[in-house]
Amino acid sequence: MERQDLGALFARITRRLIDAETPLLAARDLKMWDYVVLSQLAQQEAPTQLALAQAIAYDKTRLIRLLDDLEGEGLLVREADPTDRRARIVRLTPAGERRLAQARADIRAMEEELLGELSDRERKTLLSVLQRLAGEPA
Repeated sequence: MERQDLGALFARITRRLIDAETPLLAARDLKMWDYVVLSQLAQQEAPTQLALAQAIAYDKTRLIRLLDDLEGEGLLVREADPTDRRARIVRLTPAGERRLAQARADIRAMEEELLGELSDRERKTLLSVLQRLAGEPA
């Protein structure tokens, strides 16, 4: 039997992960895009809302509403850029950091269960290869 294309395999895995993550995020009062934004901001503050939209590949016009909601919950702040008053710098708040850490811990626990059939060596190899394929440092 011929193996499936990588795209088909990754699509099935992605769907499985989304289905597993969605209720975990909902339990923390987050949606998937909320989690994406918080995760990106945890890596680095966004020098502008436009830069954030580009970093997460999200429509810049729809991002405003998403940021409004997250800011309303106290999970991030938008401050005027001192060098360009038209631009907004986006940063996580301590509450945003805590909510992200909680959601991430829930997701990591789910991932451990999902990867439970793999040996430690297989897990390390899989994660290393996925990071390389994603263009990220291992």
